[in-house]
Amino acid sequence: MNNHEPLTPHHVQGFANLAARIADNISSVVLGKPHVVRLALTALFAQGHVLLEDVPGVGKTTLARAIAATVHGQWRRIQFTPDLLPADVSGVTIFNQASRAFEFHPGPVFANIVIADEINRASPKTQSALLEVMEERNVTVDGVRHPVPRPFLVVATQNPVEMDGTYRLPEAQLDRFLVKLSVGYPDEAVEIEVLRGAPMRSPEALEPVTDTATVGEMVRMAQRVHIADPLYAYAVRLAAATRTHPQVRVGVSPRGVIALTRAACAYALIDGRGWILPEDLKTLTEPVFAHRILLSPDAQVRGVTATEVLHEAVASVPVPLPSGQLASAGT
Repeated sequence: MNNHEPLTPHHVQGFANLAARIADNISSVVLGKPHVVRLALTALFAQGHVLLEDVPGVGKTTLARAIAATVHGQWRRIQFTPDLLPADVSGVTIFNQASRAFEFHPGPVFANIVIADEINRASPKTQSALLEVMEERNVTVDGVRHPVPRPFLVVATQNPVEMDGTYRLPEAQLDRFLVKLSVGYPDEAVEIEVLRGAPMRSPEALEPVTDTATVGEMVRMAQRVHIADPLYAYAVRLAAATRTHPQVRVGVSPRGVIALTRAACAYALIDGRGWILPEDLKTLTEPVFAHRILLSPDAQVRGVTATEVLHEAVASVPVPLPSGQLASAGT
């Protein structure tokens, strides 16, 4: 397919149907969290990465493993600990005595789905080992570049920063994640259902719904979703509103705007549309923008959250109408 050709209704409907089957399969083990599942798939189809911040034991790793099983992808889990080294993540070059040559031994990042468990328990040096591969899809060891498999999705989990033994992720690394999500506690009925069927609901028991080659095709389709010019301007204005907000020290970067439009394209296709709507951008501002905002010291002292500031910023930006006019802010 040519990335510049418009999507046909047949392609759009086929994408939406397969995405629904993938989501249903994942939701059979990740109970009661359809919105989280949909946003995780949005990141997969938009070639982004997912940061899951939550307390232990709410299903963060289960979600990542369920995605890998559903798309028949290779997955690896890296348990981040204070003594983990960068080479333990990316791999290492070793001299082979028999062949008298150096050989590259790939690390666990060489997989379709990489689960970086408790990423903020490792040292900043080890955390930074993920930066290049997340952005470039390559690992450079001893000056040689090694491409990772495609599709490539990093699902990193982190404990809340307030917990003991955690290192705060630097802004440069947070910016590499397309979305930051919180699984949250299940409601009572779902938790009872989990207890009843816990042994049967394991990611290992999932049957694949598709394969990685098809997912790669879906990624390319998401790049062909139509974005009208007023919506490009709307996305830029949403980011600009965070930069000028009085309680924000550092607003959303241009990379954040690119991430928002890429995510909106995948989100629209999952919904069965070959074009994005202003509502797609508004829905995605919190998962895409919130972790990219640095609040002012005064806002932090007063307990203001990035989500609250973001809602104010979004409400201040007029929504473009189909006629090309602008609706009043917040409508």
